[in-house]
Amino acid sequence: QVQLVESGGGSVEAGGSLRLSCTVSGNAANTNCMGWFRQAPGKEREGVAIIDVDGMEKYADDVKGRFTISKDHAKSTLYLQMNSLKPDDTAMYYCAGGASGCGSSWYGLSASDFDHWGQGTQVTVSS
Repeated sequence: QVQLVESGGGSVEAGGSLRLSCTVSGNAANTNCMGWFRQAPGKEREGVAIIDVDGMEKYADDVKGRFTISKDHAKSTLYLQMNSLKPDDTAMYYCAGGASGCGSSWYGLSASDFDHWGQGTQVTVSS
């Protein structure tokens, strides 16, 4: 079993930055792939970034160059550094963990590769 708890969301103006954190507890073997997803009101959940056990990363096209995913193994924490935020980045952000590796997400970020989810943290970007 794995528990994921996000924090760090908030309200910022366009162009600002936020760093999201996801604290991981439980069986680390269930987090061979970790990722961030987001869901805006009225829209489907979409992948933002993933990172595997070897540190390989993949980003959605619209966040490349602005967002950075990283892990701190000592702190059992996943991060998402978000810079140059835009109003379109406004959404609930979710941390996710998958036991079987990132699988098909290397070709297209997919929630189906993930077994465990946090409760989400809200990010609101004003223009």
